[in-house]
Amino acid sequence: MLLTLIGLSAAMAAPQNADAVVGRWRTETRGGIVEIQRCGASICGRVLTSDLLRTNPNLKDAKNANAALRNRPLRGLQILGGFSVSGNGWTGGKIYNAEDGKTYSADVTPSGADQLKLRGCVFKPFCKTQTWTRIR
Repeated sequence: MLLTLIGLSAAMAAPQNADAVVGRWRTETRGGIVEIQRCGASICGRVLTSDLLRTNPNLKDAKNANAALRNRPLRGLQILGGFSVSGNGWTGGKIYNAEDGKTYSADVTPSGADQLKLRGCVFKPFCKTQTWTRIR
């Protein structure tokens, strides 16, 4: 009985499951909505929409540093990938910012059931953190 109670209390105190990041999320800027899914052992995130895409659904990745990629559509574009699970979050991944056409190192950490902290870095300590909110 005591072992059962200890096991139950340990389970209740355990950190959130790393899959808590799976779902649809509203970004902090420009009305963006990103869908995060499992991609093998990692996670990946794709742009579903944004204020600009609602105005012009045919927007292209025009600011991409690679000229060969500038004609790809922003809608459906994978902007998150390459992460490894770390505790209840994901580290060592990349985030692509279509606003400047650059890719940054990134970490994704759940903050409660309905928020993510997404940290992108040019290189540490030059980082910026955004809070994304779950869409139910």
